[in-house]
Amino acid sequence: MKPTLLVLAAGMGTRYGGNKQLDQVGPSGETIIDYSIYDAIRAGFGKIVFVIRRDIEEQVRERFDKRLKGRVDVDYVFQEINNLPEGVKVTSDRKKPWGTSHAVLVASQMIKEPFGVINADDYYGVESFKILHDFLVNDKDPNCYCIVGYKMKNTLSEHGNVNRGVCSTGSDGLLKGIVETIQIEKTPDGAKAPDTDGKMQKFTGEEIVSMNLWGFKQSCFKFLEEEFRNFINKSGMDPKSELYIPTSLDRFVRSGQITIKILMTNEKWFGVTYREDKPSVVENIKDMVSRGVYPDKIY
Repeated sequence: MKPTLLVLAAGMGTRYGGNKQLDQVGPSGETIIDYSIYDAIRAGFGKIVFVIRRDIEEQVRERFDKRLKGRVDVDYVFQEINNLPEGVKVTSDRKKPWGTSHAVLVASQMIKEPFGVINADDYYGVESFKILHDFLVNDKDPNCYCIVGYKMKNTLSEHGNVNRGVCSTGSDGLLKGIVETIQIEKTPDGAKAPDTDGKMQKFTGEEIVSMNLWGFKQSCFKFLEEEFRNFINKSGMDPKSELYIPTSLDRFVRSGQITIKILMTNEKWFGVTYREDKPSVVENIKDMVSRGVYPDKIY
């Protein structure tokens, strides 16, 4: 059975100022998602599931239904604020989704096979999808997942700070812990970001970070749901709090209930966190088309 790719495309694009998921960056009007799906199909994925908001459903379907018909199976699921465990109380002021962990959870009824997870607005690279696919096909441990890891220096924006899951690993290549680190800013000799106490911490740039390129088995839904319920009970009245995938899984990694392999890629990430990022993305795509990594026109 071919693995599925879950595309997280329900973000609000606050820092970007619009629906960056559908912004065109390729020579024939391609979006970043188009290149990710193209790479995923080449790697051997058999189905694409989009996690979206209802207010962009028409735009997303118009973009992908015809283009992907006959190439790969496609489905859609909505990340809605009221899609919650029974009996929990949340604030009525909530306007944005509950975060990436919730985005994976809402797709639990649609996915019955090993699956990968990506952000819609991140470019991951050809090699990364091959690494992800091979893990999902070959690793048979139901409680072993993976992160395709990047060097931090290959994932920073020139136009503002970014959030990254900073990974610590053992000699066995397994994840020991992952810390969602916010406001990471590029510096001449690496990067810097405030720690949980607000003190500035420095990074060399060689640190391993997660770009939300995950490989999961069915068992992940049980763990994610348990931690999401805990999160909602604690933070459900906060109109802005979000639960990220790394935070959800960290406790289970530390307790030994799951293992997560770190599979390193040499690819350089780029994306459209800020609108100022777009010209650089366009140039990167143009360069890869000129080198034959992608055709002039994907569809």
